[in-house]
Amino acid sequence: MKFFGDFHIHSHYSRATSKELTPEHLELSGRIKGLQVIGTGDFTHAGWLAELKEKLEPAEEGLFRLKDEYKLNSFIDETLPVRFLLSAEISNIYKKGDKVRKVHNVILAPDFETAEKINRQLESLGGNLRSDGRPILGLDSRDLLEIALEANENIFFFPAHIWTPWFSAMGSKSGFDSIQECYADLAPHIHAIETGLSTDAPMNWMVSSLDGYTLLSNSDAHSPEKLGRNANYFDTELSYGAITDAIASGNGFLGTVDTYPQVGKYHYDGHRKCNVCFDPVKTIEHRGRCPVCGRGLTIGVMSRIAKLCNRTDVEERPDRKAFYPIIPLKELIAEIEGASPASKKVEQRYAELLKKLGNETHILMEKSIDDVAAAGEKMLAAALQRMRERRVNIAEGFDGEYGTVNVFQKGEVKELNAGEMKERIDEKLKENTKQQLKKKPKETDS
Repeated sequence: MKFFGDFHIHSHYSRATSKELTPEHLELSGRIKGLQVIGTGDFTHAGWLAELKEKLEPAEEGLFRLKDEYKLNSFIDETLPVRFLLSAEISNIYKKGDKVRKVHNVILAPDFETAEKINRQLESLGGNLRSDGRPILGLDSRDLLEIALEANENIFFFPAHIWTPWFSAMGSKSGFDSIQECYADLAPHIHAIETGLSTDAPMNWMVSSLDGYTLLSNSDAHSPEKLGRNANYFDTELSYGAITDAIASGNGFLGTVDTYPQVGKYHYDGHRKCNVCFDPVKTIEHRGRCPVCGRGLTIGVMSRIAKLCNRTDVEERPDRKAFYPIIPLKELIAEIEGASPASKKVEQRYAELLKKLGNETHILMEKSIDDVAAAGEKMLAAALQRMRERRVNIAEGFDGEYGTVNVFQKGEVKELNAGEMKERIDEKLKENTKQQLKKKPKETDS
């Protein structure tokens, strides 16, 4: 069966996250977004693990479902059953090769017993697992992988957002030049890497050292709203083993769904305080310095990949999976309505569209353009067509500042809305004329 999964998220026990990151809100958001498998995030936190045990029950092998008594009522039905998979992200900060390394890693576990074994071992080494859902440990990434494997050989371990400058396996500030260097003798146990919000699959295809890894894409959601902004596409049976086997082998793994990576806040290089944003070439021209204040630029993922890439053509990468660039539905609505994605107006339209057209992923990726237009949503149909054809306008993110992506040119929405309004008025006038003609009495011969 085909389904979408998002494995790297967080709970309300992580810092700077929404209080609504609870099992019941995640399950509801999964239905709304069209996700069938969601990572729990944060299984290293005792409070969250207890909450998961209370509110979830076993489903298919290695997966869990929300108990009926905790389900939230919604206009979104349950034709798409949502499953949970135990996951956690750990921040590893340690010194290796005369350099401080800061690497984020994600662990998937097949059962609660395995998660608890990992937690006990980390605490026995002095790890503080109680202050944050994403704990910070002074532990080598290689050693964390060893601990996870000793707990259960069926765990699945991958480095998170590998290009993020500050906290990743291959980032410019504190990462390594290869996955092999990071995980040393245990590198053969790494079968996948997470591309992160600031890169997509084609960017990673340029680095041949990544050829042996499946490229995962997850939301790293800090609120239910962000769930599914990046996700993974499968065609396999619904179970922990089938999912992890598909990722490891590539068989049954169809590809990824990605928000445009240019929107990621570390896509380009720059200095946010001086509003300086450079592509890799301009960075070289300015010798990596801000032309306004003279300080060093934050080097983004494009420059980092440019430094490590050894290809000139993405087609040199074997076994390339599909990737689907998307723009979240609320952002499309906001552009059409000329309002904030967080506004009540957009929220209302979002709910209307879900009722009319189906879940968000179905609308963005599967619903035919003609069906959307036939449902009276011609502006949305135009927006979806441009998004799917990748005809978008982009301002790249840099130095912690998110970028923007739009499907319409400035002023175009107003013109199109006016044209659509005129079309509706003309159709209404024609309909009224037809009705009047039907009511007009027939003339009789005198």
